[in-house]
Amino acid sequence: MSVQEYLDKHTLSRKIEDAVNAAVRAKTPDPVLFISNHMKKSVPSVITKVKARQILDSRGIPTVEVDLYTNKGVFRASAPSGSSSGMYEAIELRDGDKGTYLGNGVSRAVKNVNEKISEALIGMDPTLQVQIDQAMIDLDKTEKKGELGANAILAVSMAACKAGAAEKEVPLYKHIADLAGKTNYNLPVPVFTLISGGKHAWNNLAIQEIMILPIGARKYEEALQIGSETYHHLKAVITERYGSHGCNVGEDGGFAPNISSLKEGLEFVKEAIGRTGYNEKIKIAIGVAATEFCIGTKYDLDYKSANKSGQNFKSGEDMIDMYKELCEAYPIVSIEDPFDKEDWVHSKYFTSLGLCQVVGDDLLMSNPKRIERAVQESACNSLMLKVNQVGTITEAIEAVKLAKDANWSVVISQRSGESEDSFLADLAVGLATGQIKAGAPCRGERLAKYNQLLRIEEELGDQAFYVGDDWRHC
Repeated sequence: MSVQEYLDKHTLSRKIEDAVNAAVRAKTPDPVLFISNHMKKSVPSVITKVKARQILDSRGIPTVEVDLYTNKGVFRASAPSGSSSGMYEAIELRDGDKGTYLGNGVSRAVKNVNEKISEALIGMDPTLQVQIDQAMIDLDKTEKKGELGANAILAVSMAACKAGAAEKEVPLYKHIADLAGKTNYNLPVPVFTLISGGKHAWNNLAIQEIMILPIGARKYEEALQIGSETYHHLKAVITERYGSHGCNVGEDGGFAPNISSLKEGLEFVKEAIGRTGYNEKIKIAIGVAATEFCIGTKYDLDYKSANKSGQNFKSGEDMIDMYKELCEAYPIVSIEDPFDKEDWVHSKYFTSLGLCQVVGDDLLMSNPKRIERAVQESACNSLMLKVNQVGTITEAIEAVKLAKDANWSVVISQRSGESEDSFLADLAVGLATGQIKAGAPCRGERLAKYNQLLRIEEELGDQAFYVGDDWRHC
């Protein structure tokens, strides 16, 4: 296309004239800046360039970062990554060369963005999220995004979403709400990790984490304060019992003392809560991730203890009895993955007891087919949404809709491998999920999400609504 053809197509001569006239009417002290801004608004934005690079996530493991360019600016996003991946989730593309980053490099995924995805998206309107995501899905041609890599596709999808918000001149959460057909926003209850175990820490605790939910806070700002204060009181409790070396942290910032049992960890958290004085405002959640210690149909809660492993297996019925006792002894309101990802029978029965929120994580893997089956069988009552498990923002929105249509709650979740990208905070507000799990109230990559929620609450002002007691039914 020649310059003259471009000018004619976009009627730029007329738009320049309009911009000059507007500057004269406004009596602006800086007419060049005024005209420049006026032109930016008058010319529809398109994607002009997509550039990817390999960066390191919070674990020191490579991930994909993308810069997406439009005439409104440059929009950056990076793909999160988990410590485990399942057969039902979208596939990260890694290099597999053991001589470089122990096989975890993502140069192939980066190359796919720079050479294939970029070419397919240049010229597209960044506000058309569905079309952008579908173009990448069509280009990949595999069910689980294994050709281009879910890490490549997701980073572009997130960056495009940010560009779409900028084009509409609205906050990111507002743009996401528009994409999802929502008109209400709310500030989610933060699910703070206090104690880490499982694959996220190097202690003997089999379950993945013990968390708190400040549902009694009046505002999100107060909820963050409660989480921070409880975290530091817990540090003191652990130090008194194990010394300062007991305060090492896991991958998501939770303390990782070498406790002997889940009950010991719960007692520590209970003591910390008591010291804060917020007893009536805080509830407890546990992330079990039982798939990690399920052997056949039995569960080995001592699998991380070399001298105990294999000596005290629990059946599904034993696990149910344990959860009942814990829910009676502690203010537990949520349990994630209480059974193996294929143990549908016990998941269904435990959910039917109505003891607490039962969150499907490994059980669902954010996969629409697994969600639909779980809805039909009443195998859980809450979705743990991890955007990298689906691979695009459009599919994440669809997964949330499936869950909401079944009257489930939704938890927007971090991964163990995170970056300073705060996208998840806007996603939680825009989709009105009611809960966000971003790790402990420490470490920069975790606080990027929690602090962004503070900014959103401030921006919404009198319109800000913290879900609090309505955390499951917002």
